[in-house]
Amino acid sequence: MAHTSLKAATVLALALAATAAQATERDAIAGMIAQNSASEPPLTAHAPVAEPSAPTVPPAPRASRPAAPRSAATPIDGYPVDLLIALANDAVFTSDPYPRGQHSDPRMIKLQVLLDRAHASPGVIDGINGGNVAKAIAAFEMMVGHPIDGVMDAELWAKLEATSAEPVLVPYVITDKDIAGPFVPVMPDDYAEQALLPGSFYRDPVEMLAERFHMDENFLRRLNPDVDFFAAGTEIMVANPGRKQTVKVASIVADKGRKQLFGFDASGKIVVAYPATIGSADLPSPTGIHAVKAIAINPEYWYRPKVNFQQGNNTKALRLPPGPNAPVGAVWIGLDKPTYGLHGTPEPSRIDKTNSHGCVRLTNWDADELAHLVAPGVVVDFREPEMAPAQTAETEPLTTGSAPARTVPY
Repeated sequence: MAHTSLKAATVLALALAATAAQATERDAIAGMIAQNSASEPPLTAHAPVAEPSAPTVPPAPRASRPAAPRSAATPIDGYPVDLLIALANDAVFTSDPYPRGQHSDPRMIKLQVLLDRAHASPGVIDGINGGNVAKAIAAFEMMVGHPIDGVMDAELWAKLEATSAEPVLVPYVITDKDIAGPFVPVMPDDYAEQALLPGSFYRDPVEMLAERFHMDENFLRRLNPDVDFFAAGTEIMVANPGRKQTVKVASIVADKGRKQLFGFDASGKIVVAYPATIGSADLPSPTGIHAVKAIAINPEYWYRPKVNFQQGNNTKALRLPPGPNAPVGAVWIGLDKPTYGLHGTPEPSRIDKTNSHGCVRLTNWDADELAHLVAPGVVVDFREPEMAPAQTAETEPLTTGSAPARTVPY
């Protein structure tokens, strides 16, 4: 798909002339208030992992995940695609509230990409305001010593913009390798059926490209309507999240109250922050201080109903093949507590919106970044909700086990 290279002002004038009837709706939207294992070899492929024990649950019905993108409300932001792209790249800070619900906003697109570049992950980039964005803003405030309230202001926006001047949305040309696969168009939910697959691969190029560029699948399609993602040579527009963190992580806090994971360097500075799904009420994550024991990229997953949990009618142990759509995603960071770990997920848009089987679940790209920043022995402090101090600058410094007190408060 060809995209115009006109400057934002020109595109804006043309688009507004063509869409004058939508101006009232956009003004109304703009005025709305925003709503808020233990034995894997380090960094090796195909290492078997298994999630922690849990009570037996009633068999779940069999179901298949469709090849089409996961359901989500269609954005009705009213912006033509070229206008949305131009406005996102040229967005400036305003105090106007962000649209609520499933409305992509140009300023929010830029904000999410800039936060991602600053290693304060907002989860999937979709241009939609939400809790993971507020958590990422608060994390960036901690990183730069700004008063912590999780609300964007002009000073904080300027600091984010100073991290990179690159456009937040850029063109990308689909390659032969992108469409070569292998793919699994329909990923079965039943573990016995998954165990028969050659790999837990992406469903299609859309899912693969969305994860590569840290995007929600529906947002990728929104930016590229009527595009054949199986056609090599096709130009599409994607998010430009920037480079991975390279500063090594010396200790980790898994904050159960905030549903967020923080990585600190040796001096006690926050260098990465990720939204996370951390256990559940029925299947809690570990408590207290633990440590990274081993790291596996693209791990196999071992389902053991007598040790872990029972899924559907599956009563026998099963080996599920590795891949980004495996139950633990594309990465496993095992802890010294057997069968518990930090790992990826086949459904990044659901991070912090569902439960896990006791582990810490991250997007595949956040888990992969973290896996290359940690080493065996790194401390992981599971912080209980009642232990987490309030989000103010006057609270006690954050500490992690035997590690030094942090100079940046929660």
